[in-house]
Amino acid sequence: MKPWLVPIATGMLLAGCSAGPDFARPADALQGAALQSRPDAVDAAPVSPAPVPSQWWRLLDDPLLASLQERAQAGNLELQAALLRIEQSRAQLGTAASQLLPTVGAGAGYARERLSEHGKFAALGAPSRPSDFWQLAFDASWEIDLWGRARRAREGAAALLDASIHDREAVRVALSADIARTYLQLRGAQAQLDIARDNQSAAERLLRLAGNRERHGVATRFDSAAARAQLATVNSTIPDLVQRRNALLNALALLLGEAPRALDAELRAAMPLPALPASLPVGLPSELARRRPDILRAEARLHAATAAVGVARADFYPRFSLRGRFGVEAFESGDLAGWDARFFSVGPTVYLPLFEGGRIRQRLALSEAGQKAAAIAYRQTVLRAWHEVDDALDALAAQRGRHAELTVAFEQNRQALHAAERAYQEGAADYIGVLTAQRQLLASQASLSASATNAALTLVNLYKALGGGWTADLESRP
Repeated sequence: MKPWLVPIATGMLLAGCSAGPDFARPADALQGAALQSRPDAVDAAPVSPAPVPSQWWRLLDDPLLASLQERAQAGNLELQAALLRIEQSRAQLGTAASQLLPTVGAGAGYARERLSEHGKFAALGAPSRPSDFWQLAFDASWEIDLWGRARRAREGAAALLDASIHDREAVRVALSADIARTYLQLRGAQAQLDIARDNQSAAERLLRLAGNRERHGVATRFDSAAARAQLATVNSTIPDLVQRRNALLNALALLLGEAPRALDAELRAAMPLPALPASLPVGLPSELARRRPDILRAEARLHAATAAVGVARADFYPRFSLRGRFGVEAFESGDLAGWDARFFSVGPTVYLPLFEGGRIRQRLALSEAGQKAAAIAYRQTVLRAWHEVDDALDALAAQRGRHAELTVAFEQNRQALHAAERAYQEGAADYIGVLTAQRQLLASQASLSASATNAALTLVNLYKALGGGWTADLESRP
C-alpha cells in the first residue's frame, strides 16, 4: 500500500469513532406530576386524561376568538422572526455538514515575467529576457474526520436547529395564550363598562327620585346630595374602563401585526365572556415533557452543548488531510493543450497541536461548563413547568369556588337594593339604606364580572402550562 493511502484506510477503520460523550435523553421528571387540583380544593376543576387539543381555545366555543388565533399565526411579527431564526439555524447546519465533504477549487493565472540579469537565476544560466507564463489548475482537499470532530459539529448544529424549531413553537404557545388572554380581558373590560353604565342609569333614576321627594317635602337635601355624589362616583369609573378597553383593542391589533385601531370596528361591540367547558382535557403526566416546547428546546440545547464537548476534545488529536493539485502550465498559451504541460501533486498532511498556550484545554473546560449549565437549565425548565401546571390547576379551582360564592352575593345584594328602593319610595326608610345597598351591589357586580374574567384567564394559563397551541411533530419541519 502506498504511504499516502494509510490515512484513508485508517479513517475508514475509525469512521465510527467520535470524541466526547454521546448524548443521552434526560429521564422524564414529570411522571409524578398530578394533573388535578389539590384534594382540599373547594371546587375542583373537571379534568380528563384526554389529549390536550392543539387548538385548545376552541373549547371556549367562540368563533371570533378562533378567527383571531388563525390571523395571528399569519400576521404576528415575533412568530415570523422565529421562523427566520430557523432558516439561520438550517444554514448553520449546512455549513457544519460541509466539513465532512472534500473541497474542490479551480484557478487560472497569467504573468509577464523577467528575471534580473544580476540575480542568482541569471548566474545559473537562466535567460533574463521577458516571457509569458500561463497556468490552469484544480485544487482539492479533504480533512479525514478520524476523531469525529466534524460529525460532532454537525450533530451540534442539528440540535441547535431542533432548538430553534422548538423556540418557534414556544413562541406559538405564548402567542395563542396572549391572544386568548387579551381577548378575554377585553370582554371583561366591556362587561365592566356595561355594568358601570347600568349603574349610571340606576344612579340617575335614584337622583330623580330623591329630587322629587325633596320637592314634595318628604326628603332632605342630604338625599339629593348623596344621590349626586353616587352618580358622580359611578361616572368617574367610565373613562378608565373606556381607556382600558381601547388599550386592549390595540394590544390585540399588535399581536396580529396590525396597526392601532384596526380591530375597533370588529371588536368594539360588547359580547359576553365565553362559558368555560364542562370538562378540561389535560392529557397524561407522561406526555407533559414531550408536549411543552420549552422543555424540548432546553433538551436540544443540552444536546448541542454535549456535542460541543466532543468538538473540543477532538482538537487534542492530530488532523489528517488529503490534498491534491492537478493542472497545466506553459510559457506559451498554445502549449497548454499538450500532454507535456501537465503537473500534479497528491499526498497527505498531518497537523498535530504541540503547544497553544492552553487554548485547547480552556476551550474544553468552557465546553464542559456550558454542558453543565445546559443540564441545569433543562432541570430548571422542567421544574418550572411542573410548578406552572400545578399552580394553574389550583388557581382554576379557586376561581371556580370564588365565582360561585360571588354569584350568591350578587343575587342577595340585588334583592337588598330592590327592597331598599321600595322602602325609600314608600317612605319607610331613609336614603342611607338605598345608598349603602347600591354601593354594595355595584361592588358585588364588579367583583362577579372580574371573577368570571379571572376564571377564564386561569383556563388560558392552564393550557399554556400544558403546552397547548402547537402540534408536537418534528417530522413536519418547515
